[in-house]
Amino acid sequence: MDKSKKPIIVESLFPEIANLFGDRMNIHYLKECAAEAEFIDTSLTDPPVFLSREVSMIYMGPMTESQQALAIDALKPHKEKLVELIGRGCVFLLTGNAMEVFEAYIENEDGSRVEGLGIFPQHAKRDMLHRYNSLILGEYEGIRLVGFKAQFSHTYGDNSGQYFYKVIRGCGIHPSSMLEGLKENHFFGTYTVGPFLLLNPLFVKYLLSLLGIEKPVLAHEETIMASYRKRLAEFENEKLKY
Repeated sequence: MDKSKKPIIVESLFPEIANLFGDRMNIHYLKECAAEAEFIDTSLTDPPVFLSREVSMIYMGPMTESQQALAIDALKPHKEKLVELIGRGCVFLLTGNAMEVFEAYIENEDGSRVEGLGIFPQHAKRDMLHRYNSLILGEYEGIRLVGFKAQFSHTYGDNSGQYFYKVIRGCGIHPSSMLEGLKENHFFGTYTVGPFLLLNPLFVKYLLSLLGIEKPVLAHEETIMASYRKRLAEFENEKLKY
């Protein structure tokens, strides 16, 4: 590693709970692509590393609804620091329902609410009797994105100035939206699972460049790109049911 360069530190929040849908593989694959980076797992009972060290990226994956409350409680004392990091351009990637933790609140079917961090003004609504499952095809900065959705909740509120990517097929933050996720600077929140990074190698390269890696190289590039091209062709097939 070039010692003149700022070290790359990737912090994964609460892997003991935020690990549904195989999304822990997002971090495993990123490790293979960025051998020069330091990867740190932070459990619910640990003080976040972003309080004491300059982290380059923060990742959190999907979790159960009850575990969302645990994540909110763990992060709430550090809201101001998280806002600061987002403003400074620290990379965030939140997949599945993890982005709801950063929203204003999560509403249950009976109207009761779980107060979120309130970093984003949008809010989520749960419907635990109806799981939403879908394929999704979208585009961000000229990169075609593919993935899956499997969720009991949707996000509501205007995200037209804060969306991650435009949906081509499927739906965005809720069934009537074609704008998926939340984005602010280098904060990327999306309901897309799959795992997201394994399915979207071109976005992995983009992410690595944001981390300061010049000329990023993908692990198992030939294989993962072949899989991506095949899946993309399938998802673009108009006969495929979403």
